[in-house]
Amino acid sequence: MVPDDLAGLRKLYLGFVSARVILTANNLGIFENLKKSSSATDIAKKMKIDLRATEILLDALTGIGLVRKGKDGRYRNALVSNRYLVKGTKLYQGDIIRHASTMWQNFSVLDEVVRTGRPARRGFDHESFIMGMHNLAKLRTESLINAVGIKGVKTMLDLGGGPGTNAIAIAKRGVNATVFDLPETIKIARKVARREKVKGIRFIAGDFHIENFGSGYDLILLSQIFHAFSAEDNIALLRKCKEAIDPGGRVVVQEFPINDMRTAPPHSALFSVNMLVGTEKGRCYSPREMKRWLAEIGFSNIVIKDLPETVILIGEQKDQRI
Repeated sequence: MVPDDLAGLRKLYLGFVSARVILTANNLGIFENLKKSSSATDIAKKMKIDLRATEILLDALTGIGLVRKGKDGRYRNALVSNRYLVKGTKLYQGDIIRHASTMWQNFSVLDEVVRTGRPARRGFDHESFIMGMHNLAKLRTESLINAVGIKGVKTMLDLGGGPGTNAIAIAKRGVNATVFDLPETIKIARKVARREKVKGIRFIAGDFHIENFGSGYDLILLSQIFHAFSAEDNIALLRKCKEAIDPGGRVVVQEFPINDMRTAPPHSALFSVNMLVGTEKGRCYSPREMKRWLAEIGFSNIVIKDLPETVILIGEQKDQRI
């Protein structure tokens, strides 16, 4: 009999096997072809892939619960796959899974990253990264807006807004929204806004560390930005935000939650490894660290709110800017 602690250890170090199966199936477009019951032979012919490999992959997907196999040997998506892994569905998550496939390439050289302290540069797909952020953010916008409250907000800036998901959701509530991000990201954000049939959003392309991002905002949102940069970079960015917010306005920071020891929850501790692999100086920051930055810069009435997957900090702009 395998001891429970050893069984748990095996589950941890072999977790990559099921992960790789999902990544490969998503990359190949398997789930789009299993909306209806199909045989392995039909799938292999349609997708021009090896029959033996197709059958083994489909059986593995069945084993982990993403595909169902009938007594006739035919396969079709499980409900969870139809809901999240088929393009065009409302809650589609395939883009973020495609980004995870890129992460796989960089995590594969983690040994070297830890030896040198330098991030990996093996692979990057900008569109899947940005659209993956959209996959995730659209699940969180409602709780974010409810927690922040936008009553009285007339103008907002989604700084480093990526696909503009949060700005789009806020604009739909009558707020004049601006998305600021790098030029290649703004191109994608414009496409998302057109697809969502949202008009009136302003887009500004630039590097927020260097360039001015305007002023006169009632609300500035920095969602999932800090973990990519050093504490010094983030403090400097908050100072720029303070200059851009009108008196009485607010800054909102959204990040993954992590405790003061930076060890829990496990997802956040592991996400810091992702930042080690992908950035020069990034990691997850605890709410206490970020609250201290806001207070030192001069934001007042700072509150911390826990959301289902994230934590937000809200700071108010005093009457006088620094």
